Amino acid sequence: MSKVKVALAGVGNVASAIVQGVFKYKDSPDDIPIPGLMHTRFGPYHIGDIEFVAAFDVDKRKVGKDLSEAIFSPPNVLPKFSDVPKLGVEVLKGPVLDGVAEHMRDFRYGEGFIVDESQKSVDVAEVLREVKADVLVNIIPVGSREATRAYAEACINAGTGLVNGIPEFIVSDKEWGEKFRRAGLPAAGDDFKSQLGATILHRTIANLVVERGLKIYDTYQLNIGGDMDFLNMIEESRLHSKRISKTEAVTSLIPYETRTRIGPSDYVPFLGNRKIMYMWMEFEQFGGFRASIDVKLSVMDAPNAAGVAVDAIRAVKLAMDRGISGPLVEISAYLFKHPPVQMPDYKARELIEKFIKGQ
Repeated sequence: MSKVKVALAGVGNVASAIVQGVFKYKDSPDDIPIPGLMHTRFGPYHIGDIEFVAAFDVDKRKVGKDLSEAIFSPPNVLPKFSDVPKLGVEVLKGPVLDGVAEHMRDFRYGEGFIVDESQKSVDVAEVLREVKADVLVNIIPVGSREATRAYAEACINAGTGLVNGIPEFIVSDKEWGEKFRRAGLPAAGDDFKSQLGATILHRTIANLVVERGLKIYDTYQLNIGGDMDFLNMIEESRLHSKRISKTEAVTSLIPYETRTRIGPSDYVPFLGNRKIMYMWMEFEQFGGFRASIDVKLSVMDAPNAAGVAVDAIRAVKLAMDRGISGPLVEISAYLFKHPPVQMPDYKARELIEKFIKGQ
């Protein structure tokens, strides 16, 4: 079986988890469940078939390094969980544009990003063509509207499929979705729905409450963490689309209006890559009585996204093999918070399994 040639836009903690994970699970057997993987083999592609061929970042502490070294460079905080050999993939400087918020260049709690303004950005499309990348995974900072569109345009120009892991709406945008369709390229997104994270847990509880005939009145979900993602999102202007993405993922399963507040709420440096979620929901039960649910979830954030990313990568490659273009509706509905079409997770999972089998 051929390899799935992958380019990474953004060499942060999620990229680190994806790269480490591929090497951790590369020899996993197909015939037994593997903790941490939804699919050891996705159609014909084993997780070990993922091959990294290009990487882009803007932080001078990563640019110029081999990808195997850059994933452990500051400001990344995800602990090492797998050995990674030298990959022969140099991290290249991608377009900065709006990819680095001003407060991230000099922040009182940490260094943020260090950008060498004298260093020229590469032509991303040209690089993707040279390495014959099948899929580009966009995992640059939240709020990078223009930079995300630059990477999406580069994919179209290079003939590369897209996995959009952040809440900048490309795959769920009709105009951009049509651009990928016309280019004959598949795309999956937007915004990774973590393997077992705040959104999927909140969705599951909301769906259960609705299906059991109870009425939800109010619900909130607050998230805190200590990595660069949370530092980036302390600036409210950076997380407008993030709030939309997370909120719609939950409210799409509630068939009436509720008072809802969902989104990142604070940066706590000593948490590192650990993310803590607090969810609360009040609802009406039989007889008109009020009841409520309080939940606390603590997870490592980057591996939670990476567990989904490895499936999305192989899904896009499988779609390319089959000549499928445009937004991948079933894949996006199960693996992303803001897909082109929202649907219950059990239904999206059924459709993914049919997709894998070519049905």
